[in-house]
Amino acid sequence: MAKMIHSMIRVLDETRSIDFYHLLFGLEVVDRFPFDGFTLIYLANAETGFELELTVNAGQSEAYDLGDGYGHLAVSVADIEAEHRRLTELGIPVGRLVAMEREGAPFARFFFVTDPDGYKIEVLERGGRFQ
Repeated sequence: MAKMIHSMIRVLDETRSIDFYHLLFGLEVVDRFPFDGFTLIYLANAETGFELELTVNAGQSEAYDLGDGYGHLAVSVADIEAEHRRLTELGIPVGRLVAMEREGAPFARFFFVTDPDGYKIEVLERGGRFQ
């Protein structure tokens, strides 16, 4: 059986992205590997074994074209209202808090935030299938 271990996104500014993911989600740098022409930075926290890989390509000065194929990353939190309030108080632009139902029953509570490179991140309240 395969185990999901990381997802990779390309970023322009290593420090800006590390600071963003640390401030919002408590992710820390667990490894950093410079190569000729690019650097790989792996971020994680104690909540999960899943990592976010940031790739910084040398010489890239223009924003990446995210196209129409990218959807979003997702993280879960224990208290969605508290997290929405915390990020708002930090001055982070957050989307509206949404409660979604399916077949008349609660399905998900979430909001979206956008990282410095334009990647969408869905913040979901833990419960049901979203642990």
